This record gives sequence, structure tokens and C-alpha cells, in this order.
Amino acid sequence: MKNRVVVGYDLNDEYAQISYLVLGEKEPETVSVVAGSQLYNIPAVLCKRSEVNQWFYGKEALKAAEAGEGILVTQLLSRALGGEEVEVGEEKFDAVAILALFLKRSLSLLHFSVAPEQIEAFVITVDELNRNAIEVLEQAASALSLKHGKVYLQSHMESFYHYVIHQPQELWNQQVGLFDFSGSYMKTYRLECNRRTTPMVAFIDTQDYPGFSRNTTAGADNSARYAEWDGQLAQAAEKMTQGRIVSTIYLIGEGFDGGWSKQSLKQLCLGRRVFQGNNLYSKGACYGAREKLEESEIEKQYVFLGNEKLKANVGMQVVKRGEDAYFALIDAGYNWFEVEKECEFILESGNSFEILVTPLTGGKPKSVEIVLEGLPRRERGTTRLHMNFRPVGEKRIQIRAEDLGFGDIVPATHQIWQEEFEI
Repeated sequence: MKNRVVVGYDLNDEYAQISYLVLGEKEPETVSVVAGSQLYNIPAVLCKRSEVNQWFYGKEALKAAEAGEGILVTQLLSRALGGEEVEVGEEKFDAVAILALFLKRSLSLLHFSVAPEQIEAFVITVDELNRNAIEVLEQAASALSLKHGKVYLQSHMESFYHYVIHQPQELWNQQVGLFDFSGSYMKTYRLECNRRTTPMVAFIDTQDYPGFSRNTTAGADNSARYAEWDGQLAQAAEKMTQGRIVSTIYLIGEGFDGGWSKQSLKQLCLGRRVFQGNNLYSKGACYGAREKLEESEIEKQYVFLGNEKLKANVGMQVVKRGEDAYFALIDAGYNWFEVEKECEFILESGNSFEILVTPLTGGKPKSVEIVLEGLPRRERGTTRLHMNFRPVGEKRIQIRAEDLGFGDIVPATHQIWQEEFEI
């Protein structure tokens, strides 16, 4: 166990951050860019040295660019997501390849503590996951060439969830709030658990505050703006906590630096615990990575229904060994882009079957009929189907069925039907 490690990698346009968790230990460690310090943020920049194929990353890239030794490349994540071609001097590079280079170079910091062959799971966590982000990050991560570990993706929302439920129970026996000022504006998350269901359901409410813009001028007198922020933060705290019991609040991001939140902090601290830091997401990614390998007892009790999660159980009523039974196809609580199910059935009669959809969000269960138009008429129980169930989003499932016939008795037509249904 001591030789196995999981890694959480937090990434945005400004910085990256790396945490790792030795399996068997309780808490992750975060890699510092300066030995012995708590400087965790790795500037998400590259610099190509003039006239030679030499690249610097992070603080070294900033120094080289400031000294006029090369050309600085910034906004690596958003450029890759936008499919841009990055111009560096007279050369052009694919933005995804540039992002992949930064991933590889920044991970060299981890090698002082962890050997690459020790990594069993590697989770990249970003602000939001959509189809484009998933494709881009998977492509960039493929350049890491991890020998043993598998790469997973996780939103900041889910990293927050994993972090919270691995803290002492008294910190999250009620609702938990997060004020994130690490980006260009502030956003909030509020974690709530419904403990009346089995398994218990956890979900997060989000709110954006674009008025909290970080476009302050370096060296200028920003006291008026900070005073305005202080009042707005107090209002945001009131909005989050009004009519609710919020036991703990986390403040993360460099936007909170400077001590401007003195009055609002007094309100935040009334009757609750408040923590400030900036490595919550990378640590939450570590906890999420560990769950991929060995599900903890606490997480077995909960289903997290975040934006990328499937929110309904999908299954079928079947006959197994002569008795009626429920056959689970896809379970709620998993990332839609990580799930796929293949199976074979014998169709008892007719040319249709039903899929059962059971929401975990309080909606009524429903039945979806799948009709196989053009399926030849056959004797009862002589049609075998190979089926593939694959989510194409958090609310839609694609089903693909193929006619395999029934051995030598009924030749297979290999006819294929494909359909999507909503859950």
C-alpha cells in the first residue's frame, strides 16, 4: 500500500496545483513550488527560448520572459479548449499540444516525492466539464504516458464534495459553503445532503458573482473597491445562509488576499467554522482518485448528483433462473462519460422490450419502450440480442441492439437498431 499513490491535479488558466495521497494514509500532501514553503500555485505558463527549442514552465517561464530570453505563452487551458493555433514567434503550435507540454513539465515537481510508476490513479480537476473539455483534457493527458495509473477527469464541484465528506463529521453535519475567488470572479457552492434516502443523496447549489471582478490595478489605491467587496461578500453570505444551517464555510483563492474581508468575515464566523486556503480542489481530486481504486465506507453511503452525474438508475425487468428479477444497467451517481454497459438478452416474445428509469431526484419512475422495427417473427425465446448502453450526456442514454439469432436454430441477421432516450 505504501508504494501506491494517487494524484490530484487542479488546473485553470492562471495556475496548476498538485496534491498526492499515499494509499493507507489519511490526508493528501500538496507539492510546493519552493521547498519548505506553502507556495502551491504553479503559474500556468510556458516560455519558448528565442531561436532554440527550449521551453520553460511556471516561475522559470515568467523569469525568462521578463529577462527577454523568450516568448511567454499564457491562457493554456482556454486556448486548448478553444481549439486555437498558438503563435510563438514565427512558429505555430497546436494549443492542445502546448497544454500537454505544460502538464508533463509541471509534473516534474512531483518526482521529488513520488516516482511515476507509483501512480495508480491521476485525476485532473477543472472548473467545468463538458464534451469539449473532456475531449481536450483526455487528449492532453494521453501525453503523460503513465505506465500503471489511469487518468480521470473531475469538476471542481465534485472535488469540493470529495474533500468535504473526508473531513471530520462535525464539520459537515449540516450544510457546507464554499466561496471561490480563484478565477476572474467569485462563485459559491453550497453542499447539502438528503439523509432521508438510501443511499443518501448529496447535491450542490451554485451561484456566480461577476461583480467580484479581479481586474484591480497593481499598485493603485483599491481601498474603495475592497470596501465594496466586503459589503457584497456579507450579502452573499446572507443569501447562502438565510433559512439554512450552514456549519462550515471555506474561502479559497487569491482574490481573498489582502485582508479586505474584515467585516464580512465577522458575519461568516457567527455560529460556524470558517477555513481559508487554496489547495482544496487538488486535495479533493486526490480523494476522488482514491475512490476510483477502493471505495471508502463513507462514500458508499452517499450518491453525489453533480452536473456531470447521471441522476437516475437505468435497468430492466428480466427472468433469471425462472424468477422475475431486476437487472441493473446503469447506476446514478457516475460521470456520464465514464459509463458503458454491454450485455446479451434473449427476447421472450415480440419485437420490443422496456427500459426502467428511476430518478434519484424525486421524480416518478418511468418505462421506456424500445421497438425493434423489422425484426423477423420467430418462435418464442429464439432471438438473442447484443446490447450496448452508453450515455451521451447526463440526461440521455444511447442504446445499440444487434440481432444475434439463436445459434444454429435461427441464423443471425446482425441487423442493428440505435436509439436514444431521456432519463
